[in-house]
Amino acid sequence: MTTATPAPASRTPEPGNRHKPGRTASSASGSGPDRSGPPGRPGALRRLTARAPGRPAARRLLVLALLALVATPLAALAWGSGSWPDALTLDVRSPLDELDAWLVDNRESHWLFLYFLLHISNNAVLAVDGVLALLQGLGWTGVTAGATALAWFAGGADLGRRALRTAATALGAFAVIGLLDLWAPAMETLALMAVAVAAAALIGAALGLAAGLSDRCERLLRPVFDTMQVMPAFAYLLPFVLLFGIGTPSALIATVIYAAPPMARLTSLGLRGADPAALEASASLGANAWQRLLTARLPLARRQMLLGLNQTIMMCLSMVVLASVIGAGGLGDEVFTALSRVDVGQALGPGIAIVLIAIWLDRTTAAAGARLDDTSVRASRGRVWTVRAAAAAAVAAASVAGSAALGRRWPEQWTVSISAPVNTAVDWITDNLGSGIPLIGGTATWSENFARWVLNPLRDGLQGAPWWLLLLAAAALALLAGTWRTAVTAVAALAAIGAMGLWPTSLNTLSQVLAALVVTLLPGVAIGVLAARVPWVDRAVRPVLDVMQTMPQFIYLIPVVALFNVGRTAAIIAAVVYALPAVIRITAQGVRETDPGALEAARSMGASTGQQLRHVQLPLARPALLLAVNQGVVLVLAIVVIGGLVGGGALGYDVVYALQKSELGIGLTAGAAIVCLGVLLDRVTQPAASRDRR
Repeated sequence: MTTATPAPASRTPEPGNRHKPGRTASSASGSGPDRSGPPGRPGALRRLTARAPGRPAARRLLVLALLALVATPLAALAWGSGSWPDALTLDVRSPLDELDAWLVDNRESHWLFLYFLLHISNNAVLAVDGVLALLQGLGWTGVTAGATALAWFAGGADLGRRALRTAATALGAFAVIGLLDLWAPAMETLALMAVAVAAAALIGAALGLAAGLSDRCERLLRPVFDTMQVMPAFAYLLPFVLLFGIGTPSALIATVIYAAPPMARLTSLGLRGADPAALEASASLGANAWQRLLTARLPLARRQMLLGLNQTIMMCLSMVVLASVIGAGGLGDEVFTALSRVDVGQALGPGIAIVLIAIWLDRTTAAAGARLDDTSVRASRGRVWTVRAAAAAAVAAASVAGSAALGRRWPEQWTVSISAPVNTAVDWITDNLGSGIPLIGGTATWSENFARWVLNPLRDGLQGAPWWLLLLAAAALALLAGTWRTAVTAVAALAAIGAMGLWPTSLNTLSQVLAALVVTLLPGVAIGVLAARVPWVDRAVRPVLDVMQTMPQFIYLIPVVALFNVGRTAAIIAAVVYALPAVIRITAQGVRETDPGALEAARSMGASTGQQLRHVQLPLARPALLLAVNQGVVLVLAIVVIGGLVGGGALGYDVVYALQKSELGIGLTAGAAIVCLGVLLDRVTQPAASRDRR
C-alpha cells in the first residue's frame, strides 16, 4: 500500500542535543546521575535532550511586541477594536459578478473562447466521450476481464500469490459494482478518470523532469506546489466553472491541475536522488546528457515515478468524485444527490463503489511497484509480450462472448438494492442511539453538546476578538514556526480575508478547523506513539489506515451523516477521520526513528519506559510531531470546507451555494478566502528549518 503521507523533513536531533558515543552517564551529567529528583528519574535525562534557549525566536517576538505597542493603539483609534472594520473592506464581489456576466455573454462570440478555450473544452469532451464509448463497447464482461488482466499483469502475470490476489481484488470490485446496479455511472467515472490520469501524469512528469534537471525550475515550481498542496479541492473548481461553465471540461481540467503536483514532485525527487555512482559510470562510458537521462536517471527514478503515479491516480479519483457538484456525473453525482436529500441508503451504494474502485487502483499500482523490488524472478522480454498478447486475446474473447450471451449492460436480474435496509438501519440508529442512552446520551446528544460547549464558544470568541489581536496572534505563531517572511505571509493572508468582507464567515470556518484539529491530534498522537512502541498495535492499525487513506474525501461524509445527521459536528467528525491516518503515521515514524544512541544513554541512566518516551523520544521526534500538526490542519481544512454539503455552513456553504445557483461572485470570494485560510494555517504550523536563524 502506498500512501500520501509525507515523511518528516528531518528526524535527527540537533547537534547540540545529540548524545555523543563514548560518553558515560557520569561524564554527561558532570558528577553522576542526579538523585535529587523523584526516585528512578535521573536529572541528567533532562539535560540529554534539552534544547538550547530559543533566543532568535524570543528576539523576534520582542521586536513584534514593540511594534504592537506602537501600531495597536493607532489602529484601534483609527478603525476600532471590534470585528474587521468596514473602512478596510474592499468590494471584490461586484467585479467578479461583472466578469462572470461578461464571460457568459461572450462565451460563444469572443476570440478567446472561439480560438482557445472552446478547443480545450471540445477536446476534453471528445476524449472523455471516446473512452466512455470504448468502455461501453467492451461491455461489462470485457471491462471486468480487462481490469482483472491489468491487475494480474501488474502483480507479475503468474500464478503467484501477489498476482492472484491483485486480480481477485479487481474481479471482486467490478462484480460488486455490477451487483449494486451502478455499472453505468461507474463507467462514466472511469472514463473521466482515465483521461484525467493520462493528462495529469504527462504534465506532472514533464514538470518533474524540468524541476529534477534544473535548479532554477525547481526553485520556481516549489512555492507553486506548496501553495497547491494547502488549497482544498473545492478551491480548484470555481475558476474553471467561470471559464468553461458547468460540465465535463471544468471537471476534467480542475482534476488534472489538482492531481499533477504529486507526479511532478516525486519525479523530481527521483531524478535528483539518482545514484551518483551510476551516473558517473554512465558518463565514463561516453554517454551524453540525454543518454544519461534515458539510460540512468529515469530507470533509477522509476520507483519514485510509480509512487507519484499512484498518488496522481488517487487524487484524480478524489477530485472526479467531488466534481459532481459541477456536473461531472458518474458515481459522485449519485452520492451528491443522495446527500442533498439526506438519503444515506441511496448514498451508501455509490460510496461503496467508489471505495472499491480506489482499492482496485491502489492495489494494482502498489503491486506494480512491488515488482520493481522483486529481483528473484526476471521474465524474458519474449515471455512478457506473450503474456500481454494472451491477456489482450482473453479480454477480446470475454467481451465478444459476454456481449453475445449476456449483453453489454450488466443484467438487471443480477442486481440488489441496499437502500431500503440501510435506511432502516439508519432510522434504528437515530431512534435508539441518537439520544436517551443511560449515562452516555447518544450521537445526537454528543453532536448537540459539542456544538453548544465547544464550537459555539470558540466561534463566538474568535468573532468577538479584536481584529488587530488576531493579526498579532497570527504573526506571533508564524514567527515561532519560521521567519519574518513567514509572519508577513500569514498576516497578509488573514488581512486579505478581512478585506474581502468575509471576516465572520472565515472565523466560523476557522473555529471548526481548530476544534477538529484538537480532536484529531489527541487520539492521533496517542495511537502513533503506541504503534511505534508496541508491535501488535502497529500491525493492527496498519490495514485500517491503508483503507482510510485510500477512500476519497467525499466518502467520509456518508457514515457520519448516518450517525450524527447533518450539521457542523458531522463535518468535523468526517474531518477527524480523514486526517487521523496521516497524524498517526507521521507520529509513529518520528517516534520509531529516534536516535538509538540517545535511547541507549537514557536506559544506561536507569530511565523507565515512560521516562524514555517523555524525555527522549518525544523531544527528539519534535520535527515529526510538528509536521503531523501541519498535515493534520491542512487535511482537516479540506473536509471542513466540503462539510458545507452536509450543513457545515460558513465558507463551504458559500461555495456550494454559488456552484448550485451560479453566483460565482460569492463562490470565488469564498474560494479565495479558503485559500488564504489554508495559507495562514500552513504557515503558522509549518515546521521550518529556519526557525533558529537570526
